[in-house]
Amino acid sequence: MAESSRLKVVLCWHMHQPEYRDLTTGESLLPWTYLHAIKDYSDMAAHLESVPGARAVVNFSPVLLLQLEACAEEVTAHLMNRVPLRDTLLAALTPAGIPAEPAARELLIRACLKANRERVIERFAPFQQLAALAARFLEPGSASYVSDDFLADLALWYHLGWLGESIRRSDTRVAALMKKERGYGDADRRTLLEVIGEILAGILPRYRSLALAGKVELSVTPYGHPILPLLIDFKSAREAVPDCPLPVEAAYPGGDERVRWHLAQAIAQFEKTFGMRPRGCWPSEGAVSEAALRAVGEAGFSWAATGELVLRHSLARQKVAAAEQPAHLHRAYRIEGSALNVYFRSDELSDLIGFSYSKWHGDDAAIHLTRHLEALADSFKGQGERVVSIIMDGENAWEYFPFNGYFFLSALYRELAASPRLELTTFSRCVDWAPATVLPSLVAGSWVYGTFTTWIGEGAKNRAWEMLCDAKRSYDLVARSAKLSAPEQVAAARQLAVCEGSDWCWWFGESNPAAQVTAFDELYRRHLTNLYLMLHETPPAYLKQPFAHGGGTPEMGGVMRRAQ
Repeated sequence: MAESSRLKVVLCWHMHQPEYRDLTTGESLLPWTYLHAIKDYSDMAAHLESVPGARAVVNFSPVLLLQLEACAEEVTAHLMNRVPLRDTLLAALTPAGIPAEPAARELLIRACLKANRERVIERFAPFQQLAALAARFLEPGSASYVSDDFLADLALWYHLGWLGESIRRSDTRVAALMKKERGYGDADRRTLLEVIGEILAGILPRYRSLALAGKVELSVTPYGHPILPLLIDFKSAREAVPDCPLPVEAAYPGGDERVRWHLAQAIAQFEKTFGMRPRGCWPSEGAVSEAALRAVGEAGFSWAATGELVLRHSLARQKVAAAEQPAHLHRAYRIEGSALNVYFRSDELSDLIGFSYSKWHGDDAAIHLTRHLEALADSFKGQGERVVSIIMDGENAWEYFPFNGYFFLSALYRELAASPRLELTTFSRCVDWAPATVLPSLVAGSWVYGTFTTWIGEGAKNRAWEMLCDAKRSYDLVARSAKLSAPEQVAAARQLAVCEGSDWCWWFGESNPAAQVTAFDELYRRHLTNLYLMLHETPPAYLKQPFAHGGGTPEMGGVMRRAQ
């Protein structure tokens, strides 16, 4: 079959972690960035490196790029110059890293149990035995009786469990550590730290090499991972949900300018990291509106992508019946007056990977998805402009797969690359290959339900926006006063960008687990507090009070008023 007649298939993996660092101290408050790096980001690169015909789009958020670089620098500085590690989990792999205080020892134990029980802890008998003992030491007052040797072994097995499958299968040092099982000494822990340091230092160069080899297209998300349409206009939430409750603020102050800032800074950080300019943008959470897409196009991008339900809602606005909508899927669109190609995620196929295939044998799942795509290719004969977009987080799903998705992903790339009816490709190649269809109007939404209700519309989510609006007004006043030095201005702008990120409101609301809501509530209030301190302003008293889950409604003046 001629290449031009094969169905174009794009696998797009979005890599993102929120800003876990306190930007005033550099301390990392949660370990998920480096843990996903040694597990998922390394494995995802290895699969692309090992299959000759593999192709994919890999999207990075700038806040993740910065954290990966900082993690690599911190571990390297420790290994070369004995600079203390600030992350308590990593520090537990050093001779002086086991805390003495009972409360800190209990926190370390709890942290070392945060791994998938079925796929990680129970997979390795030594880890399972240590975890069973550790759970008993969590009883009140027990942590002080735990030996340092036990905690050191637990921390080492925690990191062994988090390692990517490609590392576990290729690194002889890791194999030797796993074979030893227990009784690890200082040299063993340093060996594991050296492995971790090499992985962290190599992640971004590996993806750059894949891009230069033509196996990967690298793309980027707006700098702080904000919901662009909401920065521009809160009322965009009502395009998909007409009765969505909104914050009492009429709009986010200076939202248009902030959108341009996030896009420009994303390009700058991407160029600094990879030495090339991105053509594509995955807007944070696939959140788009007509105004947001125009801004993305004006920033110089060639393509953007979002969720299928955004297209379905837009087609429904045009009176296209639900039964007729599938015929309109799987092609590029553009909005009137814009040259930006917009691709829409296949929810069905993406969700098979995200929610179903983890229960299948890896080979069976890969063959099933390939046959599904080949059936689509047969149905699209003569329609050469068709593109199927499979878009997912590049880290979260693999936790639920056996062996971190190793066998599934290996088989998937092999099957897709070998199919005579399919062509694994990238969005930029699709832009260059076929024109986009004009979409008369677009209903604002995201890849989550095709709406913005994950980030706005509930009391806690709206209160978070109102606090952010207060902080932005203070930022604007200080910026106009010119009382900050140039470095202080840069630091404040970046701290504001972190506060504008989507991750905080994602978790707020009564429907989410209380422990995670509490963690992100604390992080969000810390970031806002740090912004005020960077502005040399006194943080509002309400930032000392939990608000997102069971925290009541602290007195906040105008910020805590809610539209009923």
